Amino acid sequence: MNEDVTDPNPPAQATRQRRLSPLAITVVLVVILILGFLAVAAVLAEVMWYRQTGYLPVLTTQWLAAGAMFLIGFLGIAVPVFFAIDIAYRKRPVYARLTAQLDRYQELFEPLRRLVKWGLPAVVGLFGGFSTAAQWQSVLLWFNGENTGETDAQFGLDISFFLFDLPMLQGIVAFASAATLLALIAGVATSYLYGGIAFSGRDVRVSKSTRIQAAVLATLYLVLQAASLWLDQYRTLTGSSGIRTGAMFSDVNAVIPGKQILAGIAIIVAILFIVTAFTGKWRLPVIGTALLIASSLVLGVGYPWAVQQFQVGPDEKSLESEYIERNIAATRAAYGIEDVEKERYDAVTDAEPGALRNDATTTANIRIIDPEIVSPTFAQLEQIRQYYQFPGSLNVDRYEIDGQVEDTVSAVRDINIEEQTGWYNRTLVYTHGYGLVAAFGNQRSPGGEPVFLENGIPTSGKLGTFEPRIYFGMDSPEYSIVGGERSKAIELDFPADAESNAEASAEEAADAEPAEPGAEDPATEQSVEAEEAGEDGGRQNMTTFSGDGGPVLDNIFTKLIYALKFQDMEVLLSGAVVDGSQILYDRNPVDRVQKVAPYLTVDKAPYASVVDGRVVWIVDGYTTSDDYPYSESSDMNELTVDADASERDPLGKPINYIRNSVKATVDAYDGSVSLYAWDTEDPLLKSWGKIFPGTLKDVSEMSGDLLSHVRYPSDLFKVQRAMLGEYHVTNADAFYSAEDKWRTPDDPVSTATAGAAKLAQPPYYLTLAAGADADPNYSIYSTYIPDQSGEGSRDILTGYLAANSNAGSEDGTVSEDYGKLKLLTLPKGDPIPGPGQVQNSFTTDSNVSNLLNILRQGESQVISGNLLTLPVGGGLLYVQPVYVQAKSGTSFPILQKVLVAFGDQIAFEDTLDEALDALFGGNSGADAGDTGTTPTTGDPAAEDPDSGDTGAGDAGSGATGTLRETLTEMQDALEARDAAMQKGDWAAYGEADERLQQAIEAALEAE
Repeated sequence: MNEDVTDPNPPAQATRQRRLSPLAITVVLVVILILGFLAVAAVLAEVMWYRQTGYLPVLTTQWLAAGAMFLIGFLGIAVPVFFAIDIAYRKRPVYARLTAQLDRYQELFEPLRRLVKWGLPAVVGLFGGFSTAAQWQSVLLWFNGENTGETDAQFGLDISFFLFDLPMLQGIVAFASAATLLALIAGVATSYLYGGIAFSGRDVRVSKSTRIQAAVLATLYLVLQAASLWLDQYRTLTGSSGIRTGAMFSDVNAVIPGKQILAGIAIIVAILFIVTAFTGKWRLPVIGTALLIASSLVLGVGYPWAVQQFQVGPDEKSLESEYIERNIAATRAAYGIEDVEKERYDAVTDAEPGALRNDATTTANIRIIDPEIVSPTFAQLEQIRQYYQFPGSLNVDRYEIDGQVEDTVSAVRDINIEEQTGWYNRTLVYTHGYGLVAAFGNQRSPGGEPVFLENGIPTSGKLGTFEPRIYFGMDSPEYSIVGGERSKAIELDFPADAESNAEASAEEAADAEPAEPGAEDPATEQSVEAEEAGEDGGRQNMTTFSGDGGPVLDNIFTKLIYALKFQDMEVLLSGAVVDGSQILYDRNPVDRVQKVAPYLTVDKAPYASVVDGRVVWIVDGYTTSDDYPYSESSDMNELTVDADASERDPLGKPINYIRNSVKATVDAYDGSVSLYAWDTEDPLLKSWGKIFPGTLKDVSEMSGDLLSHVRYPSDLFKVQRAMLGEYHVTNADAFYSAEDKWRTPDDPVSTATAGAAKLAQPPYYLTLAAGADADPNYSIYSTYIPDQSGEGSRDILTGYLAANSNAGSEDGTVSEDYGKLKLLTLPKGDPIPGPGQVQNSFTTDSNVSNLLNILRQGESQVISGNLLTLPVGGGLLYVQPVYVQAKSGTSFPILQKVLVAFGDQIAFEDTLDEALDALFGGNSGADAGDTGTTPTTGDPAAEDPDSGDTGAGDAGSGATGTLRETLTEMQDALEARDAAMQKGDWAAYGEADERLQQAIEAALEAE
C-alpha cells in the first residue's frame, strides 16, 4: 500500500537551508549601508557646494519641484491602477462559472494577489514618478510664463502659449492617457481572472460592475484623446512634416480641420460608452470606435496625402508662398536675425597704391598671431615649469594699452598635476595656476615669436596689478584642499627663480634665455620643505589661499562626507587638513555656471580676462526652445561644429529659438559666480527670473572694465550665420527656388583626415569696419559662398557677415551698436575669390611655392595660419600668417612670413607691412600692426636704391650670389638653427635664423 505522507515537522536542517544565513544578511545590510552613506554624502556635498556659492535656493527649488512632480507622477499612475485592481476584485461575481484553465490560474495567482495588488501599482508608479520628475522645468515655466505680446500667424495666440502652455498641456494629457489606459488594462485583466468577463463560444458575458468600470475608463480615455487631438492642431505650427517647419498648405487646409473633426468624433464615441455603462448595450460604442479608427485613417492620413499630392504638388510654389513667408518671418525673429542690416558691397579687385589709406585703424589691428597655432609657442616661452600648462586654443581679447585698444591673444597659465605623485602633492601643494599671458595680436618679434604685453612669473607687463592665482580654470584638478590656519604655507605659488623672467620686457621675451629646468617635483611634504629651504637649489614661493572658494572642512563629519564623495580617505585622515581648510571642486567655469543656472545652454568658448584687478572667466549663456511657431528647427550642436570646435555631441539639441540672455562671470581666484540678465526682453529669462528670484543681477551692476571685455558670443554667431545662409532671402518665391542659398566655406587650412567630412571655417574676432562708411569696431565675422556641391560648385564670395562685439566701457551702459549684424552682399557679375580659391592660389603660385619649399628644407615644417578676410580698400583683403616649426627636438611654431591677397594679386613677405606695400604697388597707404618690427632679412639693394647693385648681396658668410651656393648656405643655416633649438641656445638660434633669412632672399634674387 503506497501512502503519500507529509511530515508536518520538517527536519531542522531543511528549515535552515530555506533561511538566509546571518552572513548573507550581514553582507546585504553592509552593502545597503554603504550605498546609503554614499548617497547621503553626495546629497550633503551638493548642499554645501550650493550654500557656499550663494545659490542654495537654485538647488532647493530644483529638488522641491522634482520631488513634487515625482510624487504627483507616482500617485497619478499608482492610485488609478490600484483602485482599478481593487474595484475589479471586490466587484467580482460571487458565483461565476470559471473554466478549468481559469480556475488553475486563480489557484496560482491567489497567493500573490496581495503582492500584485500593492506591488504592481508601485512599480508602474515609479516609472510615472521618474518621467514626471524630469519635466520640472516645463512645469515651473508653465506656472511662471509671461505673455510676449507677439501672436502666431495661424491661430492668433500669444507666442507664450506655444513656449509655456502647449508643452505642459500636452504632457498632462499624455500622462493622464497613459494612467487611464494602464488602469483600464489592469481592471479588465483582473475582471477576466475572476469571472467578470467570460467567453462562451461566440458570446461574451460581462458583469455589470465590470461593464460600468470599463465604460467609465474608456470614456475618460476617449475624452483625453479628444483633448490630445485638439492640442495636436497647435503642434502643427512647430512640426516639420512639410517643406518647412510650421503648418504648410496641406496642414492648414487638411490636417488641422481633420484633427478638429476627429476630436469631435472622439467626444461622441465617449458619450456612447457612458450610455453603455447604463444600458449594457455595446453595439453603438463598438461601431463608434470602429468609425473613429476609420476616420483617423481617412482624415489623419488619406485626405492630407491627397491634398498634398493632387492639389499642392502641381502648384506648390504658389500655394505654399503664404506659409513660406510665415516661416521666414518667424525664423528671423526667433533667431534674432530679423534686424540684420544688408548692404551691397561692390568690391573692387585691383590693388591700387594707397588703397588702404582710409582703413588705417583696421590695417593697424590685423591679427597675425593665430590663437589655434601658437599655444606650443606660449608653452615654450612662458610655461616656466613642467607643472604649468596652456590650453590648446588661446583666447582673442582686447585691452586698452597706452590709450589704444589692442587686439590680443591670451591664456591663463593653469596648473598641471598629471606628473605629480602622491595625494599630498596632488591635493595640497599643486593647487593653482599662476598668471595670465597676453601677446599683441598684430605684432611679432624679430625671431617670429609673439610680442608679449603681459608675461613672466611674477606676472608683469601692461595690464596693471591684478590677482594672478588661478584656482578655477578649464584644466584645474578635480579637487584641491586649500587655506586654513597654518603656521607654514604649503601651497606652491610659483618658483622663486622665475622672478628673473619678469625683468625681461615683452619685446625681449623671444631673445631671453629660457628658464632652466626645475628640480624634480616633491613627492612628500618633507621634499616640499626641502625645496623651500633651498636644499636642492630650486627655491619655491609658497602661499595659502585666503578667499572663500569652497566648503570649509571644519569638522570630522564634513571631512567624512568628502572622503566618501571623492573616495579618498586621506581627506579624513591627513593631519595637513587643518581648521579652516576649504575644498575646491567643480572648478571648470562652464560647469559652475551650468550648475547655478541649469536652464541655460552654455557657450563652448569661455575666455579669461583681467577685469578690475582680477582674472575672471566670461561665459555666455543662452535660453533656447524648440516650440516657437513657424520657426525653422535646427540642431544647435551640429551648427556650432567647425574646424576650431570639431568635437561633436552625439546627442542632438533641437532648437528654433535662441537668445544670449545671460552674461556670466567666474572669478578665477575664488570661483564666485555672477549672472547678469543681458537680454531683459527674453520671455524665457523673465520666467526663470521669477522661478529663481535674486539670482540674476542687472546689467547696471557691470563695471565698465567688464563691459570692455564682453564680446558677441561665438556659438550664437555660428547659429545665426547658418540660418542667414538661407534666410537672408525674404522673398517667398526666391526662397522656395533656393536660387541664392549660401553656406559657410570649408576651412581651407583644416587638417582633417582623408575621408572625413570637411569642417566649416570658424568665425574670427577682429577689429574691422563692415561696410563702406562704417567705423572700425571689435567684431566677429564670417564669409559665405554658394551652397553648391559637385563639379559645378564655385568657391566665390557671396556675402560677408559681421557682428559688432564692442559692448562699450562705461559702467552699467551697453553700447547701442553692440550685437548689430551687418551683412555685406557681393556682386555676382564680378566674382570675388573665396577662401578656398585664395588658399589654392597661395599653394600653386610659383614664387610662393618655391619659398615654401625652401622653408621646408631640413627638419622644418610649414604651418599655414588662419586665413583672415577683411573688407578694406574697397575690396576684400586676405591675410594669412605662415609659421615654421621643427619636426623634432624642441619644437614650436615661429611666425616667418605673411601671405596676402587682393583680387587675383598675391604678396609674400617677412612682415605684414611689407606684404601690404608689395601688394598695393609699393605703398598700401597705411601701416600694419607690425610696422615697428625689426626685419629678419637683409637686402642691400633694397636698402640703398642708388647702389645699382642688383645681385644677391651679402647673404651670409660663404654666400657668393649664385643659386647653388646660396642653397648650400641655407642648408647650413637650417642645420645650425635646428641644432641650436635642440640645445635651447636661443642666441645661436637667432643668429642662424638671420643667416637663413638672408640666404632665402639671396636665393630668390639669384633665381
